[in-house]
Amino acid sequence: MSYTAILGGTCTLIGTSTNLVVDGLLQSEKGVALGMFELAQVGLPLLLIGSTFLILFSDRLLPRREGVIEQLDMAREYSVEFVVAQNGPLAGKTISEAGLRNLQYGYLTDIERDGRLMTAVPPETQLEPGDVLVFIGAPECARELRQVRGVTPANGDIHKLDVANHQRCLVEAVIGPDFTGVGHTVREARVRSRFQAVILSISRQGRRLPGKVGDIRLQVGDTLLMETGHDFVEQYRYRRDFLLVSALNDSTPPNFHKAPLALTVLGLMVGVAGVGLLSIFEAALLAGGGMLVTGCITVSKARRYIDLSVLTVIAASFSLGAAMTTSGAAQTIAGAVVSDSMSPWLALAVIYLLTTLFTEIITNNAAAVLMFPIAMSVADQLGVSYMPFAIAIMFAASASFMTPLGYQTNLMVYGPGGYRLLDYLRLGAPLSLLIGSTAVALIPLVWGF
Repeated sequence: MSYTAILGGTCTLIGTSTNLVVDGLLQSEKGVALGMFELAQVGLPLLLIGSTFLILFSDRLLPRREGVIEQLDMAREYSVEFVVAQNGPLAGKTISEAGLRNLQYGYLTDIERDGRLMTAVPPETQLEPGDVLVFIGAPECARELRQVRGVTPANGDIHKLDVANHQRCLVEAVIGPDFTGVGHTVREARVRSRFQAVILSISRQGRRLPGKVGDIRLQVGDTLLMETGHDFVEQYRYRRDFLLVSALNDSTPPNFHKAPLALTVLGLMVGVAGVGLLSIFEAALLAGGGMLVTGCITVSKARRYIDLSVLTVIAASFSLGAAMTTSGAAQTIAGAVVSDSMSPWLALAVIYLLTTLFTEIITNNAAAVLMFPIAMSVADQLGVSYMPFAIAIMFAASASFMTPLGYQTNLMVYGPGGYRLLDYLRLGAPLSLLIGSTAVALIPLVWGF
């Protein structure tokens, strides 16, 4: 999944941040701007070839690892219940078609239908409106299910919670000795009215508690998985009601009613930039403003998604790249890398290889910025066009397959897939060789020397 996402991102100018960085360098230094889908001429063949390789050889090259599902016994285990919505998109679909067999943090165990409990349900079981789906998993399972359109938490108190949808989050809290509801059932403890929180599930000594949540008697040390407001953590972190309070990252439930509007804004951005009415920067800036104005995302959430550390690395890389050009370091390195008699094809392969190695060690954006002035100097030294070298940097900096650190998606699947560092090298090395050789062969055919 990670590798396919990387390859798919190379097909458009906005598919990866590296493409935008190199395009920005081309605009500022050469006055050349790439079209939205111009990279697809090479990106689509790479996607097709890479995907075919992964389908044929990933099972053979990767050993069997325990993913998140197999590791659930080692985690705090909860049982959460969600209801299939009336007239929702999941009604009438099978469990497999609804994507409920492919959860990362939990699995479907039972279905309650018309007072009848269906256990060990097969994936071809058809879902009906009003079905109560029982899931078992880690705390993140509830967060994952909140992202699924067509199911809602079975606890009816969720809809009575006096907290706006965009201000909600999932919180784990361990009951302390001063909690007023100790020894009482959840229903008797009146958690919703006292704490403005709704209990979704309860874990005791790391194991889930079966039965209806409202009938469970609370004990000191019980871990509650709750939906509440963002200010709950700060309000109760140092109170003796709870021994420990921890919010789950990015657990605010999505507002599906805004999805058509968000897709419209995204489509307009791509369309306007694709036909050349506005630059990528202008179109993206207007689209971001449109998302805020229409309420698709809040200002606070948008601010949290800005990763200042990444921006700092990119900015520092730009400065270092400019210093390499003005100081003559880029020309010196280019002279050491290639000779005047070297074939442009071979020089292109050398630039691609160096960019790939840098990408595996540092971030992809930093690698692209550092290699750009060197590639320009190589093109000048050989007396050929700089475009094939700039495009090669785009693809090489994005094609990070050999370590989990080279690209964000590799790191995202590292934990859930139970992978090890050597796994990336086993599958990533031959894939990098295949993609690299194909890219070097195709790029000059589109952007000639």
